[in-house]
Amino acid sequence: MPPRLTTFADDALIALDNLADRASGLVNPTIRLGVTGLSRSGKTVFISSLVHNLLHGGRLPLFEAVQSGRVSAVRLEPQPDDAVPRFQYEDHIRALVKERIWPDSTRAISELRITLDYQSASSWTRMFSPGRLSIDIVDYPGEWLLDLPLLGKDFRTFSEETIALAATGIRRELSSRWLALTKATDIHATADEMAARALSASFADYLKACKTDERSLSTLPPGRFLLPGDLDGSPALTFAPLALPPEGRAGRGSLWAMMERRYEAYKSVVVKPFFREHFARLDRQIVLVDALQAMNRGPEAVQDLERALTDVLACFRPGTNSILSSLLGRRIDRVLVAATKADHLHHESHDRLDRLTRRLVDRAIDRIGMAGAGIDVMALASVRATREASVRRDGHDLPVIVGTPMAGERIAGETFDGERKTAIFPGDLPDNPESLFERIEAGDSSVELPDVSVVRFRPPQLEETGGGIKLSVPHIRLDRAMQFLFGDRLA
Repeated sequence: MPPRLTTFADDALIALDNLADRASGLVNPTIRLGVTGLSRSGKTVFISSLVHNLLHGGRLPLFEAVQSGRVSAVRLEPQPDDAVPRFQYEDHIRALVKERIWPDSTRAISELRITLDYQSASSWTRMFSPGRLSIDIVDYPGEWLLDLPLLGKDFRTFSEETIALAATGIRRELSSRWLALTKATDIHATADEMAARALSASFADYLKACKTDERSLSTLPPGRFLLPGDLDGSPALTFAPLALPPEGRAGRGSLWAMMERRYEAYKSVVVKPFFREHFARLDRQIVLVDALQAMNRGPEAVQDLERALTDVLACFRPGTNSILSSLLGRRIDRVLVAATKADHLHHESHDRLDRLTRRLVDRAIDRIGMAGAGIDVMALASVRATREASVRRDGHDLPVIVGTPMAGERIAGETFDGERKTAIFPGDLPDNPESLFERIEAGDSSVELPDVSVVRFRPPQLEETGGGIKLSVPHIRLDRAMQFLFGDRLA
């Protein structure tokens, strides 16, 4: 089982927060939906498309409440948490629809409330329910979620695990400068701010190098080293793991003591407030995964993504909410792991992407246990940027996808201008990923991952109806995700 992340005092504060939420929910039934994923997995696009399709009557055949006509109105409303920045839906959807560019990535927490008026499918429920559900969408970086396991680790454990991981695979090369500096550091020397800054900056450079598109590694805590925000330069972000002796404690006033104190400060002022004020108040959660990018970057990126997902899902408190648990210690009773960019594959490969993603999270599901927890896996595209076609080659029809590559994108030596469409063969995923993972875990250096498309396409150009009304954003399986995440609350 994962280590306990909170103290009894933390649990008491969480209980008070939940009591306040539930009291408000008696007047206005609400569900809090967490949306996260690692960098560039498409969190902002997912939320923008979900809201746009609800507001503009998108094609949602698998979202039962809409398909049956029971949803009578949908509207945006002011969010309940005045201290949390609003998710700027209007700006993001303008970028997608009018400018046809992808909106900026999530760099901090934000929130948006969308309210649905509906008629219950049950005549009995219609007598007692107001027929209204507010969905508070909480958007936060996946890197912040990877920080939560730090709450169960002391500085020694954090240092040992981080240094051991940095000495493996491609990380060995990327961390060489930081590791050399760490090994040359006298941890018993008097605490020195310049030494702390040098170690911290070198450590942050290593994490940033792991994150680049060329590497696409995923397990990169502490997350605020990548997204510091207004904490940039603060002592709570000016620390690094140290090469510690097997035994012993930090001497008073030493560099070791300084780093240990700042690590604990990071947990106290950064990680714990996020856990208590936001994460522990969630009812449902979607975790977005760019599995195709990891496949394209090689076996090490795939292994690292699996490790990150295990750490992420182990943070959840799965289980069915009883009346008491919902008041005192809310549980996330549905978790969806969604592989994004399904539009980069032919529909015949979508089931394969499902199976690949499920294999990535199998260990995490086993670790957190399935009792009372609804966990599902699917492939989706929040915004469908391509369409399918076929081309004739050597007497055979080959499935292709057609889209407009982003300006500057290169395919087979040709650079695109952002206006011209092209057709590409998207590649195939293995029908059964198990043998592939077995070879990766065995360290088989000859393993070849499937070559799949990672071309960046522009968002699609939306056509207008005869009345000049813009159609909703096209998608793949967004309706199925809605049905799983909150369809039961509209029954």
